[in-house]
Amino acid sequence: MDFDKLLGKIDDAVWGVPLIVLILAAGLLLSIRTGFIQVRHLPRALRYLFKEEEGEAHGEVSGFASLCTALSATIGTGNIVGVATAVGILAGGPGALFWMWIAAFFGMATKFAEGFLAVKYRTIDEEGHVLGGPFYYIENGMGKKWKWLAKVFAFFGACVGLMGIGTFSQVNGISSAVTGFFDPNCENTVTVFGNTYSIVTVISGVIIALCAGLVIIGGIKRISSVSQVIVPFMAILYILAVVTLLICNITKIPAALAEIIRGAFGIKPIAGGMLASMMISMRSGVARGIFSNESGLGSAPIAAAAAKTKEPVRQGLISMTGTFIDTIVICTMTGLSIVMMGSWADPNLQGVQVTTDAFRKGLSFLPSQAASFILMICLVFFAFTTILGWNYYGERCLEYLSGKSKAAVMIYRILYIAAVFIGPYMTVSAVWTIADIFNGLMAFPNIIALFALSGVVAKDTKDYFARLKNGEISD
Repeated sequence: MDFDKLLGKIDDAVWGVPLIVLILAAGLLLSIRTGFIQVRHLPRALRYLFKEEEGEAHGEVSGFASLCTALSATIGTGNIVGVATAVGILAGGPGALFWMWIAAFFGMATKFAEGFLAVKYRTIDEEGHVLGGPFYYIENGMGKKWKWLAKVFAFFGACVGLMGIGTFSQVNGISSAVTGFFDPNCENTVTVFGNTYSIVTVISGVIIALCAGLVIIGGIKRISSVSQVIVPFMAILYILAVVTLLICNITKIPAALAEIIRGAFGIKPIAGGMLASMMISMRSGVARGIFSNESGLGSAPIAAAAAKTKEPVRQGLISMTGTFIDTIVICTMTGLSIVMMGSWADPNLQGVQVTTDAFRKGLSFLPSQAASFILMICLVFFAFTTILGWNYYGERCLEYLSGKSKAAVMIYRILYIAAVFIGPYMTVSAVWTIADIFNGLMAFPNIIALFALSGVVAKDTKDYFARLKNGEISD
């Protein structure tokens, strides 16, 4: 059995029906227990993004900065490459986008709970350093006897950063996009690790590794400072490009939506019978949705814990908007563009090539190189900020495991930058499969904690809105 097939079998086992059911069930339970907070209080959550909390509050960065740090990790190749992979003819087909929406809808309640618990159970050391995340709400919320589960989460969290979302998949996406634009036929090659690669691939890998290293050394404050500039810029640029594509091809939207619904319920099978088609579509959509917005994964609360706030519910609401922006807005735009342009149905296209093809067809009034350049720039920024965000997550996980060892954190940073450097030389299929596996393993302990602490989330959320209604706190 070759390496790719072995990874595939492990991935199938991890991302089987049990995990998908657990993630969706957690989102459903939290939605019910919070009175579907993602519907009732989304406007308030969006307003909180731009309104600072009054009074003194503990923390290291603003609520908006913490969200930008979280978004820097979530808005990445998953929004461009991941969506393309999910809706491709060899994966879940257009129907996968519907299941991404379902996962995101319930995932908003999950992300709310994660942000809430991160602030409620965070700790602040003698140096004023804020420490929080699933490992702390598992240990402090569920009790010391569950510390082993917190360590399991922290271990897989560090692995996800180092060998999953944070490094290989992001820099691989960057190098593929840059090489596809500047040297699509690989005419200028060099030999690296015994294989032949375009010199553009090598140069882009080195530059990204150097830039990432310069920011990573500065820790959370430098990462959040960079994220506050890059995240809004890259999101607006990408949204403008896709909105233009959608407007120019608006007549194709109804047919594309119909294609998505048919695919979601196996009415137009992509493989096997109706039920088999539906399950493939569901698995692909949920897995890629979680990869993209990270609801239930337990990563975003690590950033949320650093927010300057005294109200856990307020930060939970801010955190919730991350899933809305990431999946409901950006992933939908990407997926709809791919389906509208029919790029999903070409078996010869893989990863970023699918989205590039959709951009070229949808923005046909532009030179094909111009459309490709816009997508390449967006992908580079998306992936670069994800590299930064996941380094922060991985460091906090390792900090918890090592008892705040500065030496361990420094070694992790070095290994992380090295992983960024070698990312371009990993095969696309292996990269995404490894990322999926670690995602799933990381999600299990966090989902257990969310079930166990759902009562706390419900009680404190009800209390917060009661105090707000009575005028005891400002909105």
